[in-house]
Amino acid sequence: MSLIRHWFCILCLAASGLAGTTAPPNIILITLDTVRADRMGFLGSKRGLTPNLDALARQSVVFTRAYSQVPLTAPSHAAILTGTYPQFNQVEDFQIPLAPELPYAPDLLRGHGYHTAAFVGAIVLDPGAKFAPGFDRGFDTYDAGFRATRPGEDRYRTAERRGGEVVGHALAWLSRHPHGPFFLWVHLYDPHHPYDPPQPYKTKYAATPYDGEIAYTDSVVGKFLTQLRARRLYDGAVIALMADHGEALGDHGEQTHGIFLYDETIHVPLIIKLPGDHLPGKLQAGKRIDSRVRLVDVLPTILQVAGLEVPRQVQGQSLFAMMKPNPAADRSEEAEASDRPAYAETDYPRRAYHWSSLQAWRTGKYLYIKAPRQELYDQSRDPQAEHDLAQGATAVADTLSAQLDAFRQQTRTTQDAPKVLTDPEAQEKLAALGYVATASSDTQPEANEGAVDPKDKIQIVALTDRATSLVDEGRFEEAIPLLQQLIALQPEAPVPYEQLGKCLILTKDFPRAVTMLRKILVSHPGLTDQHFQLAMALLATEDYAAAESELQIVVDRRPRWDQPHLMLATAYAQTDRAREAVTECEEVLEFAPNNFAALLLEGQVLVDSNQPEAALPRLEAAATLEPRAAQPHLLLAAAYEQLGQKPDARRERAFARRLGTTPQR
Repeated sequence: MSLIRHWFCILCLAASGLAGTTAPPNIILITLDTVRADRMGFLGSKRGLTPNLDALARQSVVFTRAYSQVPLTAPSHAAILTGTYPQFNQVEDFQIPLAPELPYAPDLLRGHGYHTAAFVGAIVLDPGAKFAPGFDRGFDTYDAGFRATRPGEDRYRTAERRGGEVVGHALAWLSRHPHGPFFLWVHLYDPHHPYDPPQPYKTKYAATPYDGEIAYTDSVVGKFLTQLRARRLYDGAVIALMADHGEALGDHGEQTHGIFLYDETIHVPLIIKLPGDHLPGKLQAGKRIDSRVRLVDVLPTILQVAGLEVPRQVQGQSLFAMMKPNPAADRSEEAEASDRPAYAETDYPRRAYHWSSLQAWRTGKYLYIKAPRQELYDQSRDPQAEHDLAQGATAVADTLSAQLDAFRQQTRTTQDAPKVLTDPEAQEKLAALGYVATASSDTQPEANEGAVDPKDKIQIVALTDRATSLVDEGRFEEAIPLLQQLIALQPEAPVPYEQLGKCLILTKDFPRAVTMLRKILVSHPGLTDQHFQLAMALLATEDYAAAESELQIVVDRRPRWDQPHLMLATAYAQTDRAREAVTECEEVLEFAPNNFAALLLEGQVLVDSNQPEAALPRLEAAATLEPRAAQPHLLLAAAYEQLGQKPDARRERAFARRLGTTPQR
């Protein structure tokens, strides 16, 4: 750090009430997934779930009325880490890229000499799995590496990690990076559905497993903070802890989150511990702020505490003025902050179910929800939002509607929305986590097309959750009638069709699958996934010509999806059209040069059509990519046999035998 920069930090910290802290503070961001505010002891809960969080709160500033901007994991974290609203950053759902020009906490802090690391608890925040593309920007280390859970596998070894393991990874990183300021983000996913806490919490909270997840998460945070103290990293650090959103647990008819914007999913815990155990920190320890604040306010607050400039694009407002030891000197600023409106939105009902999106505006004593049938609640008298005042107070509702619209207009971006990365495998992973995957672009409606109010359809979400659970459990025959019921209730929604097609394929009743999928596609020809599923069933019944027609539709619509190309190559190979089969494999290798399946299939087609010299480089590449796979070596042996190179053929067969496969050629 330059001498000018060093003195600038000192002056900023002194001006903000942190005189005496001369080095940039370490910054630790802890985000708790799916945690309701009303489960926190420091926010009034009597359940006794959070002794460690309560202890941290006693040494921190507690914000009793903090609100999330989106009730979904990736969009909410985008708001936290960029300090911008979803209508600006445009990350309104999973699989939407975080634009490189957005202000972003790790990028900003690394530019000022910080080491940066993220340790996330689930696949929903994994850029490599295409759920949160761009989220790794600015991080020296981004610890994810998740994958879909296959039948019979433990999801805590595939798509999710227990909080204890996440924290273990973070502490190991700290052991390797003891010097210099750092920004560390720890994300704990445990309270997310399905609720399955480890022992002893599983037994203790058998009747209330969600509470068991909260208690377990609290214990993990406690162990993490204990280690920070042992390493002398606690006192000098800024620690900001919050939930990304809450959980409905049946309130307003919603079981999980994503659909509605009531307090059970939008009111979240937020505490910030300032650096140092000197006078400023002690004066602020345990301070409670009842002014309304937003998660977009976290980034500018952190930057101000660190003495760094807040980029002009950041839309949140720093909370530091509220946190000063002597707020009496800033009465006007405190008064302005006391009614800081809080905006929230969810586009998930539209993207997943083709219903209306929703927006919420909290200001004064009111909660206003913009929906096809607008809602208005007096939160001072009705904190549970049980008595809708909109019909009897239309002037108030219309005024708040106008305020919300003006705010959205002022805070939106004029740039084109980024394209959702509709990767079919990622969509399936989303479904396994309990989310209805975003509709692909060929079935996506315009904003609020049809204006179906989610309040009128919430029972469909519960039915969808039940059907998805049956599919995940492998109970396909039980799921089929539920999915047919969902299609009858909402024929415009694509997801039940996708799940039904999957069930029909997995029951291996291919003639029935062909009949039903063809019937679906007569009325819904735009459902690309169902053309793919129909092709699978047709291949299984050896109707190659019909399968080719369906697959051609799919590859025309999604040219960079590898599986349809490879299935089309298989169909061509089965009908002795080697040239066309090789062309399809080459199509895949154009956009995915290390695709093992494409290399192997092309090599096999070339061997089967007596083109061994062309097959060798493809098969050698496949063997290099998957060194434990025997099939490339078996095919290499066949290719060498065709070339008359018998020693090479014997070598490859021996190699395959050592890998545990008996040569068939």
